[in-house]
Amino acid sequence: MTQALAPLKGAPKRHDREILALAVPAFGALVAEPLFVMADSAIVGHLGTPQLAGLGIAAALLTTAVSVFVFLAYATTAAVSRRVGAGDLPAAIRQGMDGIWLALLIGAAVVAFVLPTAPWLISLFGASDTVAPHAVTYLRISALGIPAMLMVLAATGVLRGLQDTRTPLYVAVGGFALNAGLNGVLVYGVGFGIAGSAWGTVIAQCAMAGVYLVVVVRGARKHGASLRPDATGIRACAQAGVPLLVRTLSLRAVLIIATAVAARLGDAEIAAHQILLSLWSLLAFALDAIAIAGQAIIGRYLGADDTEGAKAVCRRMVQWGIVSGIVLGALVIAARPLFIPLFTSDPAVEDALLPALLVVALSQPVSGIVFVLDGVLMGAGDGRYLAWAMLLTLAVFTPAALLIPTVGGLTMLWWAMTLMMLVRMATLQLRARSGRWLVAGATR
Repeated sequence: MTQALAPLKGAPKRHDREILALAVPAFGALVAEPLFVMADSAIVGHLGTPQLAGLGIAAALLTTAVSVFVFLAYATTAAVSRRVGAGDLPAAIRQGMDGIWLALLIGAAVVAFVLPTAPWLISLFGASDTVAPHAVTYLRISALGIPAMLMVLAATGVLRGLQDTRTPLYVAVGGFALNAGLNGVLVYGVGFGIAGSAWGTVIAQCAMAGVYLVVVVRGARKHGASLRPDATGIRACAQAGVPLLVRTLSLRAVLIIATAVAARLGDAEIAAHQILLSLWSLLAFALDAIAIAGQAIIGRYLGADDTEGAKAVCRRMVQWGIVSGIVLGALVIAARPLFIPLFTSDPAVEDALLPALLVVALSQPVSGIVFVLDGVLMGAGDGRYLAWAMLLTLAVFTPAALLIPTVGGLTMLWWAMTLMMLVRMATLQLRARSGRWLVAGATR
């Protein structure tokens, strides 16, 4: 066990410093990611409504395609941080390279699927004849950047595992600035239209992937780690990622079901629901930053065979999650007179939004616990349990949500969302208290 990880008096302060050092830059990087789509929307929006609508459809497909494979970041973070804790940096970087090679393979497969099926995928959204061509153009060009996007996920996981969240922040901010600049030049300066926006995104993503590769390759050469693809290592990364893929798909199913139910409640309700979902996602970024810190720190402690330290930092992060949730909930309530007019001036939407907004605010402490424990168990490599727990949550949420159109409105739907988070909290707390996630060693 390394001296740096040995239990000390005043450990909460030390844990606080560790959590802040990783969580604050991680939050900045998380916030920068959705700005890519926002910048594209702001620039393309001036081309016309069909172009903006096409961008919206294509961007939704791209976001789904990439977010489904977020396990490339999560699983890599856990595996790399364990080896860092064990003091084996060459093996840590080697593990990270396996994740990057897996990202390239998955990215190539996704591109091979999307390019020929783009018109069919767009048709699933019921796009009009004026919108569909723009959506297909954007999707086909942007799909070429998917391997780079997935490489960015995997490389981000490598650096998080190495306890570095500052570099991902710098790369994300630089990528956003480059994307915005290229969009302006290619869309209007060169006159490429929506295709220029897509090419700008591809170039920016490739540049980000290139920066990450330089950083990882330097680390590999410094520590004598091989850069060549290793079939066994890539297979191990894929196997570790499958449970997290199931977890992610189950969570996305919850969000899709909630949106489908809201659509059946009426136009005002679905509009209010989309506003709430945007807010809920924004709040999730703040809480997810603590979860990312948890992934990196917990993996490092377990890799160093320090299970007591892992338990101590888990308890501290749960406290952080609760306090953060209370603060965020209070901010939502206090800012609602300012927040609501930013999104709508329709009285019907406001009437549907306000009571449901209070439910979102009240549920934030629960969300804080959920996000933190999710990160802790990911950092411990406990993906199989997370998959089963999320499937159970989906099974509980689905019938409750489907009953909403007959028993209530939008507020009841968000109480069902709160039920979903309570089920997640119960399953995660059960696992955390059992101690079965505390598997020490360089590998799980």
